[in-house]
Amino acid sequence: MIGSLLRVTVTLVTVAIAAVIGWQLWTYYTLSPWTRDARVLANVVQVAPDVSGLISAIHVKDNQQVAKGDLLFEIDPERFQAALEHAQGDVAMKTAALQLARDNATRFNTLRRENSPGFSVEAGQQMNTLAAEAEGALLVAQANLKVAQINMRRSQVHAPVNGYVTNLTTVEGDFASTGDGVLALVDSDTFYVYGYFMETKLPLIQEGARAQVELMAGSVVLDGVVEGLSRAIANPDDARGLLADVNPQFSWIRLAQRIPVRVKLDALPRGVRLSSGMSATIIVTPQTPAP
Repeated sequence: MIGSLLRVTVTLVTVAIAAVIGWQLWTYYTLSPWTRDARVLANVVQVAPDVSGLISAIHVKDNQQVAKGDLLFEIDPERFQAALEHAQGDVAMKTAALQLARDNATRFNTLRRENSPGFSVEAGQQMNTLAAEAEGALLVAQANLKVAQINMRRSQVHAPVNGYVTNLTTVEGDFASTGDGVLALVDSDTFYVYGYFMETKLPLIQEGARAQVELMAGSVVLDGVVEGLSRAIANPDDARGLLADVNPQFSWIRLAQRIPVRVKLDALPRGVRLSSGMSATIIVTPQTPAP
C-alpha cells in the first residue's frame, strides 16, 4: 500500500515538474524576445560612373578599406579632354562674336542719337538683334563648357562613403557604361543587425530597448539598441518587392509570422570585424509597453 502510494506520488511529482518545465520552455520559445534568425547588414553602394568609356586605371584592390573621397578608378580621359578643349574654343569664339556684335550695335545706336544720314532704322534693329543672338550663343557655349568640365572631372570616380571594396572583378580595359555598377562598396559606417522575431514576441520589444547581439563567428557579443520594428512584410502575391519578404517556416505546426526588428549597434570592441550577411542571435531586454 505504501509502495503504491509512493509510486503514485513520484509519478505526480514527475508529471508536475515536466509540466512546469514544458510551460517554461513554451514561454521561452514563443514569448521571450530573442531570435537566432538574425543577420548583420550594411548599406552597399553600387559605384557606377557618370560617364562612359574604357577604364584606364583601377586604384584599389578587392577587400581594400577606403575612405570617402579616395580615388577608385579612372575612365580614359582623352575623349573628355578633347571635348573640353573644343568647348573652351567655342566659348572663346562666341565671346569674340558677342563683342563684335555689341560694337556694331553701339555704333549704330550712336549714329541714331546723332541723327546721322548714314543711320538706318532697319540696320540698327538688325544689329541689336545680332547682339542679343550672340549673347544667347555665348550662354549656350558656356553651358557646354560646364558640361565638358563636369564630364572631365567625373572621369575620375571617387569613393562616396567610407567602407570596403568587395567582390571586385572589374579590370583595366573594361568598358564602363553610365549608370552601370563597376564595383560594390560596403559602407562601414552603417552596420546594423536585422532580426526576425515571431509576432508573439513583439509585445515585449519596444523601441529603445537594450539588446545583445551574439555573432556566430567567434561567439562575439555586441551591445545595441532596438531602433525600430517593421510595420509591414510582403504578402505572397506582392510582385513589387518593396516590402521585406519573410518566408514562413513550417514544422509540425505553423509558426507565427516573423517580423523584422532593426538593432543599432553600439561602438564595436577593438578587433571585431563585421561582414554583411553574418548570422547572429539577438536577445532583447523585455519591456512592457507604457500604459
